[in-house]
Amino acid sequence: MALASLFTPTLIPLPTTSTFSKPHSSVPSFSSRTKKRCRIVRSVAEDREAVSMSENRRVLEEGSSSSKADIDVARDSDDIFTGRAINATIVLGFGAFAVTKLLTIDHDYWHGWTLYEILRYVPEHNWIAYEQSLKANPVLAKMAISGVVYSIGDWIAQCYGGKPIFEFDRARLFRSGLVGFTLHGSLSHYYYQLCEALFPFQQWWVVPAKVAFDQTVWSAIWNSIYFVVLGLLRLDSFTDIYGELKSTFWPMLTVGSFGLLLI
Repeated sequence: MALASLFTPTLIPLPTTSTFSKPHSSVPSFSSRTKKRCRIVRSVAEDREAVSMSENRRVLEEGSSSSKADIDVARDSDDIFTGRAINATIVLGFGAFAVTKLLTIDHDYWHGWTLYEILRYVPEHNWIAYEQSLKANPVLAKMAISGVVYSIGDWIAQCYGGKPIFEFDRARLFRSGLVGFTLHGSLSHYYYQLCEALFPFQQWWVVPAKVAFDQTVWSAIWNSIYFVVLGLLRLDSFTDIYGELKSTFWPMLTVGSFGLLLI
């Protein structure tokens, strides 16, 4: 019995499945680290692509804006050149026409005249022709003179204001000449008839009285008509027209009155 008990094998309990299970570890595995690294690389690549696309877009926008600016500058220069050409054609054309009409007043019978005779008689004969036109059609002649004077006056005013000689505003010059032709010439004709009726005297004080009446009453009436009609031709609002009339009425009237005192 004793010997049998010595050779009897002792049963050792085997460990359970839970004993060989993989313990939980806080260290990530190799595959998880690889996936995380791939996500980081992918996000960095996407950020770089976004930055490069934004830079390319910015470069394209800057290039397009610079090209648009160059196109606008070229277009403006072309418009300025075209405007100068048109204005020069208008000025030189009308100037040549006027000089030709003035110098050829005696073209029918100046053959054989000397240069002295031409220079002596041309101004006189032009004045005679003007007086004949006034007698034949006084209103139309005064309208034509007023239109020419107002056009030239506006051109001089624009040049005096800083614009080059051939870069004047054609629309403004046309408006001023139109008002001078349609209104100033005709109204002035009837105004001077009114003056003759108001002052039918031959004394020495008649001329100063007419000048005073012209620089006060008629100046106020005509300046108001002129600025109102110009504003209407520019399609300005009534508020703007009234503001311009209010700002220019008294200065122009006082300048005319001051000039009268100097005379």
